[in-house]
Amino acid sequence: MKIARLGDAGHEIPAIQREGVSYDLRSITADIDGAFLAGGGIARARAALEADALPEIANASVMRVGAPIARPGKIVCVGLNYRDHAAETGAAIPGEPVLFMKDPSTVVGPFDDVLVPRASTKTDWEVELGVVIGRTARYLESPADALDYVAGYAVSHDVSEREFQLERGGQWDKGKSCETFNPLGPWLVPADDAADPQRLGLRLSVNGVRRQDGSTENMVFDVAHVIWYVSQFMVLHPGDLINTGTPAGVALGLPDHPYLRAGDVVELEIDGLGTARQRFVQA
Repeated sequence: MKIARLGDAGHEIPAIQREGVSYDLRSITADIDGAFLAGGGIARARAALEADALPEIANASVMRVGAPIARPGKIVCVGLNYRDHAAETGAAIPGEPVLFMKDPSTVVGPFDDVLVPRASTKTDWEVELGVVIGRTARYLESPADALDYVAGYAVSHDVSEREFQLERGGQWDKGKSCETFNPLGPWLVPADDAADPQRLGLRLSVNGVRRQDGSTENMVFDVAHVIWYVSQFMVLHPGDLINTGTPAGVALGLPDHPYLRAGDVVELEIDGLGTARQRFVQA
């Protein structure tokens, strides 16, 4: 089972998908948001689907695919969370998760165009496992409890402008928060339907050339630890998104630094979570 949002930007229809067929969830919820997740929405949607109580969306195959959740309250990102990525950038393996924030308005659909910022010369790619929170998490007692707070998982693209991030004042957020810099989806796969989050392959290609090919088993801090850790410093609310880091193969770490330009096409996939494709255009 997969959760999706279909339709023009700002007018997406909440949907549930099974075996390639999309069903309209508007009898359950107006949108896939924090209130839906906190109120047991996934369980209610599953029950309605199993009872054949949802109408099929007849033209779903030709509709735009939006991000699978409405704009999150916040996006928390984990830097340098793969050993090979830290090595390729010349950074030490962190002793604690490196956290930074990303503007929630950067979230767009998985097949939407991504804007290369004005004056950008170092726009980079990062395929990441996105974790969507389903229950309020504050001061969790241990990582052992943390996965109980996950609503589901999605393909997330943490697009980054490296000059803005690393050379313009030493503050990462502005290199991460440019317009359209977080394509998400195509689906939210509920936690109960997803595989072990520490056994997922992640891949990314640029113009048909494979650049990243990693596995979440190589995270420095696993998903459960990250959620527990974040909850010690801020409250995680239903609908919040955590980007859990990227494996090696980003332009910053490659010898020729082949940063993205207008006209480039990036394709991403994570095992069981679907594929995404974005064309880069000049802002």
